[in-house]
Amino acid sequence: MAARPLVTVQKEGKTVPLPKVFSSALRYDVVRFVHTNIAKNTRIPYAVSRRAGHKHSAESWGTGRAVARIPRISGGGTHRSGQGAFGNMCRGGRMFAPTKVFRKWHAKVPRKVRRLAVRAALAASAIPALVMARGHNLEDVPEIPLVVPNSVEALEKTKDAVKLLKDIGAYHDVEKVAATKKVRVGKGKRRNRRYCVRKGPLVVLSKRCEAQRAFRNLPGVDINFVSALNLLRLAPGGHIGRLIVFTEDAFNQLDKVLKVDTIEGLPDSKRVINSEEVQGVIRHKIKASRRKPQKNSSRPRLNPAHKVETKVQKKLYIERCKVNADPELRKAKEKKQKAAKKLWLLKVTGKVDKKGNPRKSTKTPKQDKKKKSKK
Repeated sequence: MAARPLVTVQKEGKTVPLPKVFSSALRYDVVRFVHTNIAKNTRIPYAVSRRAGHKHSAESWGTGRAVARIPRISGGGTHRSGQGAFGNMCRGGRMFAPTKVFRKWHAKVPRKVRRLAVRAALAASAIPALVMARGHNLEDVPEIPLVVPNSVEALEKTKDAVKLLKDIGAYHDVEKVAATKKVRVGKGKRRNRRYCVRKGPLVVLSKRCEAQRAFRNLPGVDINFVSALNLLRLAPGGHIGRLIVFTEDAFNQLDKVLKVDTIEGLPDSKRVINSEEVQGVIRHKIKASRRKPQKNSSRPRLNPAHKVETKVQKKLYIERCKVNADPELRKAKEKKQKAAKKLWLLKVTGKVDKKGNPRKSTKTPKQDKKKKSKK
C-alpha cells in the first residue's frame, strides 16, 4: 500500500499518518437521512388533554327538530345554550384525531448506516473548501485536519483553553460565534432556551478528562469522545464540514473505532446475473416502448459515490479471481468459512459466548451428584 499523507501535531512539530477514514466517500444523502432520524430520538412526547373539548354537559336533541344531531349544550338563558359541542367543527370542541403521547417518537437507524454517515462527516471535515463553505473562519488555521498533543486533555482552566485555540488559530471562529449570540424568536425564549448561537469548533478527546471543564464554557464549542462520535455534532443540521480539533490519541484511534479495515464492497451483481445458471432460466429481453433518454442528459445520479463503489467492486472481483485461481488460497478460504460456520453453531447452541470463549458449566453441585449416583 502506498504511504499515507502525514499530518502535523501542532505545538510539537512531529507528524502522524492520516487515518484511512478521511478517504471515505462523501455521502451527503446518507448524512442527511441519518441526521433526520437520529434527531427524532430527542423529542419529548406531547399531546392535548384526554378530556379536552369534552368538558360540557351536552346531549344530542335527536331527530324531528330540523337541526343536526350534533350534541348541544344544555341549559338556557345564555347564548351558549343550544350551541354544538364535542365535534371538531364546533366552538370549544375537541380537535380532529387528538394527539397521543403513545405515538412512535423514536426512529431506529442501522449501525452500519450510522457508521457510514460518521465516516462521510469526518472525511468532509478534512476538506478546507467544505469547512469554509459551512461558515468556519480558517484565516490563521495552519492545517486541516487540526491535531493537538495529548497534553491538551490535562487543561483545567478556560483561559488555558482559550490560549490553546489562539495558538492554533481556531479562536477566530469562537469570536465569530460569540458575535452571533441573540435572543431567540418566539415562545422558546420562555422555555429555558432564551438565547441561540451558531456552532464553532468541535473538540474530540480520547477519554473523559479535565479538558471537558476547560472547553465547555466557550460559546459554540462542543466536546465529543472518539469512542462515541455523534453525527449531530459532527454535522449539525445535516451539513457536513465542521471544524474539528483532534487530540493525538483520538486521531490515531479513528480507524479502530469506526472499523475502517472491515469495510466490504458491493456484491458482484454483474457476475451473478451473467452466470449460466441465471441466464438459462430468465426470459428474453423485452424491447422498451418508451423513448430512450438523451446521452448528454443533465439528470443527477442518485448515488454520488457510484464511481468509488464501482472501483471497490472491481478490486474485490480481481482479488476473488486470484483466490479462486490458486488452489492453496482456495483451500484456505474454504477452511476459514468452515471454521466460521462451526463457531456460529457453537454460539447458537450456547457452548461459547459472543467473543468465542467457552462458557463455564452452569450445573449445580446437586445435579452433578445425581448424575454420579445414577452411574
